[in-house]
Amino acid sequence: MSDKAVSYAIETAIPPNYLGKLLDYIHQKHLLPQEQRFVNISKAILDGYPSLTFNVIDSTGKKNLNVEIRGSKPIHVKVLSIDKTVPEERINEVKQDVIIAMELFEEKIRKSTLYFAWREGEEIIPESLHGKEKKAINRMFLETQIFLFVVFIGLGMFLFLIVGWLAPVILMAIQFVFVFYSNKIIARSGDWRITESNPTIHLLEYHLAVEEHDAFIKMYTKEQLIQMKKEIYERSISKKGEVDCEIAREIFRKYGLDCNPENLSIRKVDVYQIVKKVADKFSFPMPEVVISNSMIPNAAASGPSPGRGVVLITTGLLVQLEDDEIVSVLGHEFGHLKGRDPLLLYGLTGAEFLFRFYVLFAFLPFIFYSYFFFLYFWIVMTMIYFIAKFFEARADLVSAIVMGQPGVLAEALEKIGFKRLLNERVPAFRLQEWISMEPHPPTYFRVNRLEKLETPVKIKHPLIQSAKDVTKGFLTSF
Repeated sequence: MSDKAVSYAIETAIPPNYLGKLLDYIHQKHLLPQEQRFVNISKAILDGYPSLTFNVIDSTGKKNLNVEIRGSKPIHVKVLSIDKTVPEERINEVKQDVIIAMELFEEKIRKSTLYFAWREGEEIIPESLHGKEKKAINRMFLETQIFLFVVFIGLGMFLFLIVGWLAPVILMAIQFVFVFYSNKIIARSGDWRITESNPTIHLLEYHLAVEEHDAFIKMYTKEQLIQMKKEIYERSISKKGEVDCEIAREIFRKYGLDCNPENLSIRKVDVYQIVKKVADKFSFPMPEVVISNSMIPNAAASGPSPGRGVVLITTGLLVQLEDDEIVSVLGHEFGHLKGRDPLLLYGLTGAEFLFRFYVLFAFLPFIFYSYFFFLYFWIVMTMIYFIAKFFEARADLVSAIVMGQPGVLAEALEKIGFKRLLNERVPAFRLQEWISMEPHPPTYFRVNRLEKLETPVKIKHPLIQSAKDVTKGFLTSF
């Protein structure tokens, strides 16, 4: 037997009294249904913590890994290799199994959790659970603004019918204005502004049983929830500078909710210092910072240059990730600013405009009056989104180089993209992800690539390396 053992500590937002339920969920919903992979499953109490142990078997039924999951804060996972020939990727896959199961459980309890977030001195607004009302504008202007460019490509032909051969020039000029002022547009889409003098977001979570949550939502209107939130703010944050659990419980009881203190958790996040830490690492001026009060975990940095940058963070990201994970995610977003990715993609789509109108239409006009145009348009879209994957992969590398925590970024991506990771276990889905109209490479590729990096990360040309890695990842997906 090999004595090769690997231990992982996985941070989780799950409250301590739910950790036993988490292990029960992993046991019932993840291990038992996969009897072809997991055997000898047992539960016990070790050193006062609920624990789950099992063996991982290969396709021949041979045991090759022994796994122990300890329900502590953070979650501790220990993987012992029984077979010396087990590749490292197999061990990492087990860790990923635990994260996927943990995030599925977290998602389940999030559906029956009351979330309240505040920014001192700002308007009391309700939390958005889905973010649908801002999805369209955010999709156009965040990240590398790839969707914005696709919209302009589609508008090109329509504009041509109106102004003729001047269409590409006019369209590029309009698009440049959008790109140049994208930071202003995004700043206006946020709910709260973060400043050095007022840097904090206050978070309160109360976990309810599913039946309690359903009854609570039916009983109370959005206006009543806002009033409850306002009362907690006025009686605690505005007077004491932070949420007071006793006052929160008192107000909950006033509204008919018998509050169990074990299910109540509070957090105070200094968002300004988190962003400043990243900006200082990149030697960038402090960008404008806005918060979107949405429970969808997301972050983005936008703008034509580091000097005209804006950072948008959702409260969902603050809830779901730890501070060091948020820092690494923001490192990825700052990587887009450092590389001036919006301007590069603007140049790419601008070149496509000029080629389409002044070359194709001039010498091969029949393409635009036949089914060939749809084929051309599909090929162009696929190529642009594939090239956009170079920039996203480059942003991962830049975060790893500058922030120096590739493993932390990998874990953050696993938590945020756990559903994609689960689907990507199917080879056909992996190929679909590579050729889809999605600027990000598959999550499995990003995570595996980051986990293989040695710190300090030393890569001279991150974009060239990323183009090579993405192309290789795509070719090996067949």
